[in-house]
Amino acid sequence: MILNKMRKMKKKVIASLFTMFIGGIAVFAQDPMVDKKNTDSKPPYIYPEESIVRENIEKWQDMKFGMFIHWGTYSQWGIVESWSICPEAYKFCMVRPEGMNYFDYVRKYEDLKKTFNPVKFNPEKWAGAAEYAGMKYVVFTTKHHDGFNMYDTQYSDYKITDVECPFHTDANADIAKRIFDAFRGKGMMAGAYYSIADWNNNDYWWDYFPPKDRNINYPPEMFPEKWQRLNDFINNQLNELTGGKYGNLGMLWFDLCDASPDRHPQWERFAKTVRTNQPGIMMVARHTNTIYENYRTPEQKIPDRALDYPWEACMTMATQWSYKPDDSYKSTHDILTTLVQIVSRGGNFLLNVGPGPDGELAPEAYQRLKEIGDWMQVNSEGIHGTKAIAPYKEDRIAFTSKDNNVYAFYLNAKDEYMPSVVKIRSFVPVSAKSVFLMGHNRPLKWKKTGDGIEIIIPESVRKNPPCDLVWGVKLKIK
Repeated sequence: MILNKMRKMKKKVIASLFTMFIGGIAVFAQDPMVDKKNTDSKPPYIYPEESIVRENIEKWQDMKFGMFIHWGTYSQWGIVESWSICPEAYKFCMVRPEGMNYFDYVRKYEDLKKTFNPVKFNPEKWAGAAEYAGMKYVVFTTKHHDGFNMYDTQYSDYKITDVECPFHTDANADIAKRIFDAFRGKGMMAGAYYSIADWNNNDYWWDYFPPKDRNINYPPEMFPEKWQRLNDFINNQLNELTGGKYGNLGMLWFDLCDASPDRHPQWERFAKTVRTNQPGIMMVARHTNTIYENYRTPEQKIPDRALDYPWEACMTMATQWSYKPDDSYKSTHDILTTLVQIVSRGGNFLLNVGPGPDGELAPEAYQRLKEIGDWMQVNSEGIHGTKAIAPYKEDRIAFTSKDNNVYAFYLNAKDEYMPSVVKIRSFVPVSAKSVFLMGHNRPLKWKKTGDGIEIIIPESVRKNPPCDLVWGVKLKIK
C-alpha cells in the first residue's frame, strides 16, 4: 500500500517536473533577454533633467546606426553568452554534457578564463569595417551577466587581465580600452555595456544558497551588509569605467538592471558617480522606466509604429548574440530593410556581432558590413541626421526626412528588380526637376495622379542601378 502511494507520488513529481521543463523551454525558446513587454504599454518616457544629456541624446539620434559587440570567454565553447550557468534558462543550461552536475559545469565555465587567448584581436580592423558600413557608434560588453570583466578592473580577479588568463601579457589585454580607443579613432562614439547582474560575485549569488534564477539569491533585508557591498562594487566599477582611463563614453548601456523584482540597485548613487565624472553621459537602465533610462531598447524586434521618445532596436546579425561556429547570418537585404524601417520610425539600429575565441569576426560579418557600406555610399544622406515623417510608410515605401527633403526607400522583395514606376501618395515635389534617384545625378520625370504622384525610372537606370537593393528616391518638397 505504502509502496503504491510512493509510486503514484513519484509519477506526479515526474509529471510536474516534465511540465516545468517543457514550460521552461517554451519561455526560453528565444533569447531569454528578449523584452516580452509591449512597447506601447510602457509608462511614459521621462526626459532627463540635464540639458547636456538631452543634447547628447539628440546627437546620438542623428547617428542612426551602431555596432553592438558581445564577447567573452564563452566564445571558446561557441555557446550562448552567460545564460548556460543560470538555472532558470533550461534550454541553455542543457548545453552541458549529460551527467555533469550544475556546480561542476560552472567551475569548468569559470575556468575558461585560463584558456582565453584571442591573439588575432584587432580592434582597428573592426572599427574600419564599422566605419565603412556607416556605423557611428559602438557598444561593447565590458561585463556580461557571468561577471567576467573584459577590462582591467581592480575589483575582481575574474577578468581578462588576471595573471591566470594567458592574454594578460598581450599589449591589447585591456580589451575594452582598445576597442573604445580604436572606434573613437575613427570618429565614432564609444559606449560601455554593463550588466548589473553578476553571477560570479558572491554578493550577488551568495554561495551559501544555490542560485535559482537571474536574481540575487538572498533577501537583502536579512543580509544588508551583502546588499551594500554589491552596490559598492557596482559603483566602484562604474567609477572605473567613467573616471578617465577609458576615455569619453557616450553611454552606459545597462542590462538586467534589477537585482530582483522588488529590489532595485542604488541608481541615484550610480548616476551621481558617472555624471560627476562625465556630465553628459547617457544612462540606459533598460526596462526600469525611470529617469535613468535615457532611451529605450526594444530587442530583436521593430516597433510597429513611430515612437515619441528616443529608442534603439538592438538586433543580432547572426542567430545569437555571441559567437557560434558556422552560424547563419541575416542577408544584407534583410539588414538594410530593417535599418530603413527602424530609421523611418525615428529609431536607431544597434547591430550585433560576436567575435570568435581567436579575436576575429566571421568572414560573413565582414562581408555584410562591406555590402552595407556599399549601399551607404549611395544612400547615407537619407539615413544619417534624418527625422521620421508621417505617414512613415506607404505600402513598400518607407520615408525619412531632412532639410525640406523627403527620402522614399523602396523596400524591394528579395531578387526583385527596380520597378519602372514608383507611386507615392503623401508627398508632392516642388518642381519638375526636384526628384532624384539616390546615386544618380539626373532628375527623374514624375507626374501627378488622382491620388499622388508617379515617378518614372528610366530603363537605362533600371539595368544599371546605383545600388542593388532598397533603392532611395529624394524629393524636394519645400
